[in-house]
Amino acid sequence: MGASQVVTRFAPSPTGFLHIGGARTALFNYLFARHHGGKFLLRIEDTDRARSTEPAIAAILDGLTWLDFNWDGEVVYQFARAARHAEVANQLLAAGHAYRCYATAEELDAMRAAQRAAKLPMRYDGRWRDRADWPADQPFVIRLRAPQTGSVTIDDLVQGPVTVANAELDDMVLLRSDGTPTYMLAVVVDDHDMGVTHVIRGDDHLNNAFRQLALIRALEWPEPAYAHIPLIHGADGAKLSKRHGALGVDAYRDAMGMLPEAVENYLLRLGWGHGDDEIISRAEAVAWFDLSAVGRGPSRFDMKKLESVNGHYMRAADDSRLVALISPRVEAGIGRALGAADHDILQRSMAELKKRAPNLNDLASSSLFYLRTRPIPMDDAAQRLLASTPIALLSQARQQFAGLEDWSAATVEAAARALAEASGVKLGQLAQPLRAAVTGATQSPGLFEVVETLGRDETLGRIDDALATMQRAAHPDAHQADVD
Repeated sequence: MGASQVVTRFAPSPTGFLHIGGARTALFNYLFARHHGGKFLLRIEDTDRARSTEPAIAAILDGLTWLDFNWDGEVVYQFARAARHAEVANQLLAAGHAYRCYATAEELDAMRAAQRAAKLPMRYDGRWRDRADWPADQPFVIRLRAPQTGSVTIDDLVQGPVTVANAELDDMVLLRSDGTPTYMLAVVVDDHDMGVTHVIRGDDHLNNAFRQLALIRALEWPEPAYAHIPLIHGADGAKLSKRHGALGVDAYRDAMGMLPEAVENYLLRLGWGHGDDEIISRAEAVAWFDLSAVGRGPSRFDMKKLESVNGHYMRAADDSRLVALISPRVEAGIGRALGAADHDILQRSMAELKKRAPNLNDLASSSLFYLRTRPIPMDDAAQRLLASTPIALLSQARQQFAGLEDWSAATVEAAARALAEASGVKLGQLAQPLRAAVTGATQSPGLFEVVETLGRDETLGRIDDALATMQRAAHPDAHQADVD
């Protein structure tokens, strides 16, 4: 790896899913690396063994794969590197840049209580910093011997120059008394060993950067460039939570039926912009992305905007791809597996259906009427419409359609127009009951495109079913007599 090559990393803690905010951080790291022809690495920070389960890790990898944020090389697992982390802590100890601290938990609690009572900032008071009278066989932690005077300035690539006085930072623990490394140590060692040149992460980590930089300087390692991205807020300006849509990426895919390219495009525009461009392809994003265009203020998550962007990508999506994506949803809706004929109908209907569908769930729902087994269910509006329609008008339409030599949207529409004119009604007064009869609803794609897709036999059969229902409603006594 060349010294000048850009290397970024995404380093999530596995908590059960890939959070939408984490997905944006991953995107920015991915695009920055690709823009500069560098590497995008993935590290799983799985040192919290209680939360770092295999399903939780799998959920993160699944989310990144769905979004097509293809990382370079093997995934690095932080926990597996604990021995290396401990090695670095002991190197610092041997060099005098760290020291043993034998303070007990009770002593530290008392120290914090006294600081709280005196209204002082709560930080370690350095009581073992300059001592060497180490008690035998007593547990100790290893602490960094941090600078106590002066200040540190980070020229953050998003936030600009940020300065913190060293007096505000205490001697942080590097290695716990049980020999396990702390998060602060592990991150610094892993970033160095992975060759990370740019640390791009949420601005909730900005304070950590100063502590980590003190450790990097003690080790005399190259300092990475930092870029701390403002967090995402809800539409109301409050910190993003589940009620705003702060869910795992899998929820946008599975529960909401979003397309990955739409989620990516929306996340890209949350805090970054390129002029007035709203719809931005992956290739354009790689070409245009730079940290200088990332805003310093929090961005606001807007579900309606996401749905609008998703609708754009739905209309642009390949029909065969959409059929494959909605098939499991359709099968759940109709209660059976789809056959070759079903897939053919979906394929032929997709161009019309996707024009109106904001997501895969709506697309699947709007397609169900094509595949329902006769007699198809009718919604309340369709039932009311048919109840107010003259039976003779629908019966004449059925008769006209049955006599057509050629079955197409154009020929069926011409026959309907001719019948409406001959009957002295507007086309809509005939078309709407026909729509109710063949779709079970009062709204659908273009009626005549629908009947062409359904075919002659299915269309006539559905009109027959509707007529039978209308006859029974008109003559309930006769129907009851048949039953008796």
